[in-house]
Amino acid sequence: METLPTFKLIGITTRTSNNNGQAAQDLGLLWQRFFQENISDKIPNKTGEEIYSVYTDYESDYQGEYTCLIGMKTNSLNEIPVGLIGREFSEAEYKKFVAKGKMPEAVVETWTEIWSKDKELNRSYSADFEIYGPASQQGDHSEVDIFIAVNS
Repeated sequence: METLPTFKLIGITTRTSNNNGQAAQDLGLLWQRFFQENISDKIPNKTGEEIYSVYTDYESDYQGEYTCLIGMKTNSLNEIPVGLIGREFSEAEYKKFVAKGKMPEAVVETWTEIWSKDKELNRSYSADFEIYGPASQQGDHSEVDIFIAVNS
């Protein structure tokens, strides 16, 4: 486990659930919109080039509805462009997983593993996230870090 400090993101969101393939459809459309509308170019005060995909506002657990925010880390929420959302995520304890292989299949496989360990992970369901940096664009040898919020 590791403690990660508070961070701020600006991006776009959707509300979805993992039932009946809904998340695959909704999240696919959200990613498509992120790239088609060049959302990364619209985010002010970025602190890096990594793209974050955050899962938060859980209705219950991974089987209920939740919000996904795709965006980038920023040092301020004072200037949020029209059509985008700004959120701050508090310091928390996380368990890190690394999805390795072809994307997005490797991320999906890693989430399946996380869901199978749901109880033993003692998840807090506050905010879980994936970080897409340069290593996520390496074809069959890609890597994406996944952080799962847990109760300490």
